Amino acid sequence: MNQPPAVYGSMVEAMVMPRIVRLRPNLHAVVFSLMKLLPAKHIVEQARSSGLLAPGAPVLETSSGTFALGLALVCRHWGHPLTIVGDPAIDPALRTRLEMLGTRVEIVDDFDAPGGIQGARLTRLEELRRELPGAFVPGQYDNPGNPGSYLPVAELIATTVGRVDRLVGPVGSGGSSGGISSALRLFGADPRVVGVDTPGSVIFGLDNGPRALRGLGSSIRPGNVVHRSYDEVHWVSAAAAFETTRRLFSERGMFVGPTSGAAHLAADWYARRDGGESTVVVFPDDGYRYQDTVYSEQWLREHGHWAPDLPEEPFLAERPEAADPHWTRIEWDRRPAPEHVSAG
Repeated sequence: MNQPPAVYGSMVEAMVMPRIVRLRPNLHAVVFSLMKLLPAKHIVEQARSSGLLAPGAPVLETSSGTFALGLALVCRHWGHPLTIVGDPAIDPALRTRLEMLGTRVEIVDDFDAPGGIQGARLTRLEELRRELPGAFVPGQYDNPGNPGSYLPVAELIATTVGRVDRLVGPVGSGGSSGGISSALRLFGADPRVVGVDTPGSVIFGLDNGPRALRGLGSSIRPGNVVHRSYDEVHWVSAAAAFETTRRLFSERGMFVGPTSGAAHLAADWYARRDGGESTVVVFPDDGYRYQDTVYSEQWLREHGHWAPDLPEEPFLAERPEAADPHWTRIEWDRRPAPEHVSAG
């Protein structure tokens, strides 16, 4: 007998968990509509229950992507005024959605600041915190509630997929890949963890630089990235991620964002190469933000990101450096964080 559909009390509850989609017999995708909604909800609920966030008190955060939107939905639901400090990566469509949810958006554009644009955003966030002493700052980059929020996702994977030999996910704040892999160990698994980054990101030791592929990577070293959790790292260019994203839709009907495309490029390579091992890949968000960019051939050509001919496999590098313009991997072997961090 079929179970009746669930009835949710809000869209936050309805959207917070992912679906599991089988892409190959040995490859499953954890597909979110808005992955950062999960840590946003978890962190705000924890703060409310512990008294760190009083009823109606303001919330401040720095984000230029989906964590901002997740927080906006959560703060609207619970009645907290929200201010987001972002950068020009907040496109007009996202800004409109944030402001419709009652969010105040501040844009900073000092890309030459110490720590790059994310350093500039954090500096402005600190100024706002001093102006509003009663405000709560979720701090997605360092708050342990970020990775801690993914326990129910790991439980869903364990009960749905079963054995997991490898987990592949994009790395930005470090919450999803670190949180899911740590929680899977509670269910008896010890998967190899593959982080997907992009050139221009300092997380795994490259120099800070411009990143056309946003939603993963960083110009600062997030505290939630536990480097000793990762067995391998892939660096995927914007062009390679965009092309893979388009293929996911044209070949499978999966309308996802480019961080999902970057993760799929690596995960599908493992699945094709290691037929006897089970791989799970994380797809963080849908493709609606990218209809006029990633899904537009004209935009891709105009911005130099048109790359329909991708390499069949990544270039294997010995050191954290982008040896191939589109796709490089390194055997990280659960080593500690690299000492070198460039401010650009």
